[in-house]
Amino acid sequence: MNSRSEFLARFDPDRSDAEALYGLPKRVMFCRRCVISNQRPSSTVEYKKTAESVQDTISFDSDGICDACRYQDTKADEINWEKREAQLVALLDKHRRIDGGYDIIVPGSGGKDSAYTSHILKYKYGMNPLTVTWAPHRYTEIGWKNFENWIHAGGLDNILFTPNGRLHRYLTQQAFLNLLHPFQPFIVGQRIIGPLMALRFGVPLVMYGENQAEYGNSRDENFKPSMDRKFFSADDPAAMVIGGKTINEIIAEQKFRLNDFAPYIPPKAEELEAKNVEVHYLGYYLKWDPQECYYYATEHTGFQANSERTEGTYSKYSSIDDRIDMFHYYTTLAKFGIGRATYDAAQEIRNGKITRDEGVQLVRKFDQEFPRKYFHDFLEYISLGEGEFHATVDKFRSPHLWKHENGVWNLRHAVWHDDAQMAG
Repeated sequence: MNSRSEFLARFDPDRSDAEALYGLPKRVMFCRRCVISNQRPSSTVEYKKTAESVQDTISFDSDGICDACRYQDTKADEINWEKREAQLVALLDKHRRIDGGYDIIVPGSGGKDSAYTSHILKYKYGMNPLTVTWAPHRYTEIGWKNFENWIHAGGLDNILFTPNGRLHRYLTQQAFLNLLHPFQPFIVGQRIIGPLMALRFGVPLVMYGENQAEYGNSRDENFKPSMDRKFFSADDPAAMVIGGKTINEIIAEQKFRLNDFAPYIPPKAEELEAKNVEVHYLGYYLKWDPQECYYYATEHTGFQANSERTEGTYSKYSSIDDRIDMFHYYTTLAKFGIGRATYDAAQEIRNGKITRDEGVQLVRKFDQEFPRKYFHDFLEYISLGEGEFHATVDKFRSPHLWKHENGVWNLRHAVWHDDAQMAG
């Protein structure tokens, strides 16, 4: 038996003992209210050495409802949003400046969420924001247009930060090969650009949009208005892991220096504390609804949806600025059985925009669609051949999620047929 045959044997359709990788639950369950499965990772930690150490997953209660849906109930019934807004105003008043300087940092790309956040802070609450952008790997045409509209039509100041292109391409390649997570270096940069710029410009208040915990991390995180400063600690920068390797390992293998990694190295928690830098989420203070953010951004900042839906989903307005974005979701499909349509549909079901039945059909139609439009752009960007791309993706599939039959990869569990089995 050759190695390929041995590999495929793990994915035999008839196997009842297929192993679960990454610490994922072996029994696959789907939320009875939305379409998310219990395979969704809940950890927000991005500094990982391997893909083998995942992590907690989204929790389900005894009624089969996920944490994200339960938190939506909390948002609707238990939170006093007028009181939360008063807390926001008090926070802003504490940092408001009258000397012409910036009084708040808003990280973002000019997508609907950051456009909403920055514009409403400036024009409703009277702040003077400096928007800061960690550049996409490669802008899409609509992404660049929305970025320009954000600044010009939205009337906002901006710093566009683009990291060392050679290093960023290498880190993206390594993150794909080692973690099947090509967005990891981007996420690291995107997450720390706000605090880094706050220190550089002496602006101690940073405001992100929604807390990602809202979509399935620990529910407790949703009741914290600010990000823990300890998240940014980097006691030994050279030992920091990015792309599945330590910076020391990368320096030893490639012609880079420690200084080249400056944009990826988070500030020390002690430094943030000394400068009183606080990182908050606007979604803690204002009731967050992604579709309402879209409507606001189109009206006030010239944000435009794409002319065509994004491959892998039915949406035309979410995460449309980067040509590599859809490969991030394609890799989550491979590792966790959850593609982009699942994420979009789950969110819109919770916000009452579509029914669960509609969401199930959208997932069935689009979730496993291959992102062909920018495929060769992606391969060129990370210097990889098509065969190596597919072999790497297959290597990271978990046997308890996937089966290989008649030369085709199929999910062992999908929300549409698992629902039918439960109903039967």
